[in-house]
Amino acid sequence: MATLSQWVAGSRPRTLPTSLVPVVVGTGVAIGADHAVWWRALLAAFVALVLQIGVNFSNDYSDGVRGTDEERVGPLRLVGSKVARPKQVLAAALGSFALAAVAGLVLAAVTSWWLLLVGALAIVAAWFYTGGKTPYGYRALGEISVFVFFGLVAVVGTVYVQVERVPGVAWAAAVPIGLLACGLLVVNNLRDIPTDRVAGKRTLAVVLGDRWTRILYAACTALPFMFVLALAAVHPWALLALLAAPLSVPPTQKVLQGANGPFLIPVLGETARLQIAYGVLLAVGLAL
Repeated sequence: MATLSQWVAGSRPRTLPTSLVPVVVGTGVAIGADHAVWWRALLAAFVALVLQIGVNFSNDYSDGVRGTDEERVGPLRLVGSKVARPKQVLAAALGSFALAAVAGLVLAAVTSWWLLLVGALAIVAAWFYTGGKTPYGYRALGEISVFVFFGLVAVVGTVYVQVERVPGVAWAAAVPIGLLACGLLVVNNLRDIPTDRVAGKRTLAVVLGDRWTRILYAACTALPFMFVLALAAVHPWALLALLAAPLSVPPTQKVLQGANGPFLIPVLGETARLQIAYGVLLAVGLAL
């Protein structure tokens, strides 16, 4: 029987900023448009958070029952380590998805029923990342999904539920946030290349190989700062995000210098801190 601390670890708390940062940035855009609606922003944050937790538990369940998590060097997996029964983890995943659906229903009711389709697609994408007979996460498509749902959809959706329209800056702000979210997945999959290759899990990292995956990670941490320079042409205060640049140096150095296995675990935390700092600073800049 898993303990509370093991359940918390199984929710992969280091990945949770991936869900909250886009909401912060989207709310920054809404403030800048003078249309922030705080209760909707908080509800969007709840949807994003429980959906991310549901993704993590569903991945834990699907990878665990397939046996691909039996040999890992990363954080705890509940099913793979046999500290929780598969049905318990599946129930936690489905419960999280249900909470996200209920909260999303409220947002759709006060804005547009088209959000139901977006929410349904997000839940389907979350499940089939590693679930089902042909999970797309095993077909090198994980990074694309993360960019779309934790970048474009999350930022633009947060703006829409508050402003009830989508200004161009929402799309522009979503791109660097999506890239940083991809960085978290890239370094996670970089660490797991040896075990994923043996298990037949063809992540993008397995397809690209070690060297090009490291280059991809560096691109995910560098391009957001280049992108903000272009964004500043219209919103000069967006340059505040450049203050987060020093945080990108340590994890990028470790990755490019060949860190592997357990030595990549701290890079996850450092990448999450980079994403938080960048997102908060960008949100402030877009709000001013």
